[in-house]
Amino acid sequence: MSEPTSGGSLADRVSKPNTMNAQAESFQPKSGTSWADEVSSPATEEPPSASNLTATPAEDASAPVAQVDGATEPFGGSQLQEPEYDVNVKLADMQADPNNPLFSATSFEQLGLEDNILKGVMSMNFRKPSKVQEKTLPLLLMNPPQNLIGQSQSGTGKTAAFVLNILHRIDLSTEQLQKTPQALVLAPSRELARQIVGVVKVMGSFVPGLVVEAAVPQDAAARNRKIEASVVVGTPGTVMDMVRRRSMDIKGLKILVLDEADNMLDQQGLGDQCVRVKGMLPKNIQIVLFSATFPDNVVKYANNFAPNANQMTLQHQDLTVEGIKQIYLDCDSDQAKYDILVRLYGLLTIGSSIIFVKTRETALAIEQRMTAEGHKVVSLTGGYEGSQRDVIIDSFRMGHAKVLITTNVLARGIDVQSVSMVVNYDVPDKFVGGGKFVADPQTYLHRIGRTGRFGRVGVAVTFISNQGDWLKLMEIQKYFNTQMTKVATDDWDELEEQVTKIIKSSRAGSNMKDGANMGMQM
Repeated sequence: MSEPTSGGSLADRVSKPNTMNAQAESFQPKSGTSWADEVSSPATEEPPSASNLTATPAEDASAPVAQVDGATEPFGGSQLQEPEYDVNVKLADMQADPNNPLFSATSFEQLGLEDNILKGVMSMNFRKPSKVQEKTLPLLLMNPPQNLIGQSQSGTGKTAAFVLNILHRIDLSTEQLQKTPQALVLAPSRELARQIVGVVKVMGSFVPGLVVEAAVPQDAAARNRKIEASVVVGTPGTVMDMVRRRSMDIKGLKILVLDEADNMLDQQGLGDQCVRVKGMLPKNIQIVLFSATFPDNVVKYANNFAPNANQMTLQHQDLTVEGIKQIYLDCDSDQAKYDILVRLYGLLTIGSSIIFVKTRETALAIEQRMTAEGHKVVSLTGGYEGSQRDVIIDSFRMGHAKVLITTNVLARGIDVQSVSMVVNYDVPDKFVGGGKFVADPQTYLHRIGRTGRFGRVGVAVTFISNQGDWLKLMEIQKYFNTQMTKVATDDWDELEEQVTKIIKSSRAGSNMKDGANMGMQM
């Protein structure tokens, strides 16, 4: 299903790549006027000036070894960020005993995990449960199994929590059981599904007989294959198709996990598919929903999907990502947005960067135009074949491609350690009917969460080119009770200096942390 299109796609306006100066040196946006100047801001305080964009100090080399979550090391993944807030747990069973020694676990050994699982935990630099894991793992692992709805920031250990529960519950005592699906994880994109497969394989690397497979769209030759794995990670449509064709046996399934569950349940197509898949599964299956965001309108669907679930939630004001410097640039027009993007190219390639756009057409048009002007960029959207998407995302993970242009297909869950900047070329919004689009705070949060991963710092830049864009961005700012810095596009030296400081600080902190980790592992 293609991303929604709106009038005036860049593809409609750009036909000849050579109409732009390759370096865009002559571009100077009109100063003195701003969309922010024309309408009073909903925020109660003036945004800080660009001079307040100071870099975060690098972490002390003596810091304890961090946990790893999201993508694993071979996939270029990042490390865990411990939040300062307390997680809130709502128990479905009012008789649950908070004095039970497993009510909150301060060590993995307390959880009764097998030695082979603990070895995998330790191999991933997990030394003790994160705050999220302290609360969720005892609830996930208790018997009889109970459903769980879990919400927490990116990089706080959600993936590891549901993977540990899976490894703990599956039975691999016979060869037949090793080939029988017992746990199913659904993710909204093939890229996230492949990433989760990597986490399961690494965390379960010491578990004898563990077989993990991805159920994502395949070419015609592989489409009729039979799934023979104890853990299956896939996208809802492909899983539903495989179950219908009886190429995946579901009778032995014990656990169903929805990662990025709010997105899965909120989108009409994905939500319908998830409900249908669930309807095909055994009735006594344990259902686990995890996401960084659960907007109010989705909570009801989540409760229906995972009835009588224990819940771990956060206030949305606590969800903004610490360490990400959020700035926005006023642009006079869509053409000005492109010109400024070209000028940003040098900053985009200090580390790696992701540029988020609204439509596939815009992604393709920008890629073609920047490539024609000598800039090395790649794009990834739902319009590409699966094998092409795998090659592109793997190339980006390994650093062969530094700048990735994409739609919301990569807004969620993807963990690439080197990403130091995210650009919202188009302000994230969602269609609400009647030809109206409104601000989409959840997508904004997930997008910018691709940088500043797990304790590092990063930069999120949002372009606005009209009053509607500015109003949506101010609504997002108000929703998260945060401050975004307006940076004048005619003060390019100041912008470049501050952004460079932030990115270099991030890389220095990363190197010091990784060095400390290596020293403590030796």
